[in-house]
Amino acid sequence: MSYKYIGSRGSGSMSWFLQRISGIVLVFVMVGHFILMHYNPEMGHSFNRVFERMQNPYYQMLQIAFVVLALYHGLQGVWNIYRDFKFPSWLNMAVLAILIVVGVGFGALGIANILHF
Repeated sequence: MSYKYIGSRGSGSMSWFLQRISGIVLVFVMVGHFILMHYNPEMGHSFNRVFERMQNPYYQMLQIAFVVLALYHGLQGVWNIYRDFKFPSWLNMAVLAILIVVGVGFGALGIANILHF
């Protein structure tokens, strides 16, 4: 008797995996942020100090990664919670569309603010 593994397409296993990976990366980025910003007195929080920091392209990339990962992780989490409830497919598509628009909108706003410096 042999069992054939059909796969998990449509089961949400990839979103489960990406949710965990983004969460792990966010923990490291958050710890780095706290060490850099809150335990380093010379970093300062004045506009001039922030402006100085934001001139560094590596710091900008870190901040963009933080925005993108946080939005993905948060909105994917909301979508996963929503999927636990069984609503009509038209409502699922509407909620998914709203989440995508919110994600793209806030992502564009965050990235534009980071690159503005």
